[in-house]
Amino acid sequence: MESMQIVWEFLVKGGITMIPLGLCSLIGLAVVVEKMFSLREKKIIVPEIVSVVENIEAEDELTLAQSICEKNEGPFSNILLSVLRNRSLPAAELKELVEETGRQQIRILERGLVTLETVAGIAPLLGLLGTVIGILKVFNVISEVGIGQAAALSVGISEALITTIVGLSIGIPAVVFFNYFTDKAENIVLDIEKYSSELIARIRTFELKQVDGRDAA
Repeated sequence: MESMQIVWEFLVKGGITMIPLGLCSLIGLAVVVEKMFSLREKKIIVPEIVSVVENIEAEDELTLAQSICEKNEGPFSNILLSVLRNRSLPAAELKELVEETGRQQIRILERGLVTLETVAGIAPLLGLLGTVIGILKVFNVISEVGIGQAAALSVGISEALITTIVGLSIGIPAVVFFNYFTDKAENIVLDIEKYSSELIARIRTFELKQVDGRDAA
């Protein structure tokens, strides 16, 4: 309890700039927690769907794959559904459909990252603003009482240093998490593209077998 009070007193000394910095920290933390859950690979790249796609050996199994995708909502299943529901289209058109659907679904994966990037950018700037305000207070005190009053000068100096520390303490982790989540989202997108291409290739194989069968007949 005492340590919490010490931390609180330390933050209060940062002045009014600590209010937007506090909001930045809360927003950044909320985005980080949300992305930790929403970007779990097994939640998006559902193992059951992957298993079905990798083991499709006959055209009638495409219906089973479609029903499993319909039971699992998410970007991965939605993209595969766009392929399965339109599998009668030529392969080139299917690829275009996957790209179009993928652009829409990627927004879900990247939701919140712009906010986190904004926090990473403005938190150090807010800390710098607090530093400037604190230094300005120091100069105001010097102009009024001179440089001999250390206690009077310490208020402005503390405000300047504390806001810089807090701004960097928020901005640095935000940059790290932003890069981590961006990389993770891109890797998930690549996996989705891989399985989508694999599914289109299997559908194309079934079509060729049908054509060869009719030619043989």
